[in-house]
Amino acid sequence: MAKELQKLLSTVRQAAEHYEMIDDGDLVAVGLSGGKDSGALLLALAKMRSFYPKKYDVCAVTVDMGFEGGETAFAPVSDWCRMIGVELRVVKTEIAEIVFRERREKNPCSLCAKMRRGALTDEAVRIGAGKLALGHQLEDAAETLMMSLIHEGRIGSFMPVTVYEDRGISVIRPLIYTREADIKALVRAENVPVAVSLCPENGETERAGMKDVLRSLDREHRGVYRRIITALEKSGLDGWKE
Repeated sequence: MAKELQKLLSTVRQAAEHYEMIDDGDLVAVGLSGGKDSGALLLALAKMRSFYPKKYDVCAVTVDMGFEGGETAFAPVSDWCRMIGVELRVVKTEIAEIVFRERREKNPCSLCAKMRRGALTDEAVRIGAGKLALGHQLEDAAETLMMSLIHEGRIGSFMPVTVYEDRGISVIRPLIYTREADIKALVRAENVPVAVSLCPENGETERAGMKDVLRSLDREHRGVYRRIITALEKSGLDGWKE
């Protein structure tokens, strides 16, 4: 097993066990966007089935937002899912039409994310998945905390595990201990395909700006990201725990 995959499996297992993300008999639906993070997550969870103490199964769910050329752009990812033996379910939507043409949102990311999450959750519930796994990683958690603080005056981030009791499903984030650099290394080593993003807002978001700020801080004060996660866990905010 390549060292890049071993490293990723180590952090994913650590997060899964610390936050009790996976139960015996679970079907884990992985939200597969075509990006590097969700691809790495799918590969890790697929591989981890062979040795994780709790037995579970994995499938992939992707949301077709309705962009022209979307199916062609995603084709290499579809082929890869077949190659690694994971079922891929595609949910057809008109999210692109609604967000960018009908609503013409000035800041479309929030609405788009909400609609995509809704479509993913609906499909996961429909197929009987107990868990919906999303590819948010360590840097994402740190960026969310800083954006909440600066833009909303609120201290918080997304939760490692979010339970929707009314729907019988939990959203889990097994990459919360995984650095983006380790994901990039894994993607290169294991030839995980990454689909070209067709979103017109790609790379132009507030999050991209916060990413640049935190990267600059981390260059000057190594370990900034890890210390932010430690602070979240010590605070007990939003379901984080030591």
